[in-house]
Amino acid sequence: MKTITAKEFDEKFDNGEDITQYLDFSSAVRLKDIKRLKTETRKVNVDFPEWVIEALDNEAKKIGVTRQSIIKMWIAEKLKEEAKLEAS
Repeated sequence: MKTITAKEFDEKFDNGEDITQYLDFSSAVRLKDIKRLKTETRKVNVDFPEWVIEALDNEAKKIGVTRQSIIKMWIAEKLKEEAKLEAS
């Protein structure tokens, strides 16, 4: 896989150029696989120390998402990593 800057990538995309050589498909999820995922949600309450909440808020702000979104993303990433380890 070739690498380029985000700006170069955006320019190529905006110009309608083929960008597939710059994409890493090894962790891609196919649409038909996404449809199989259970989309039902349940609420949970988790208590965190104040410093954890502050750190979460700082990280969320860096990437422009909510605290809830970053918690969901990080938990999902960790679960995927664990699933890969168990599969190997």
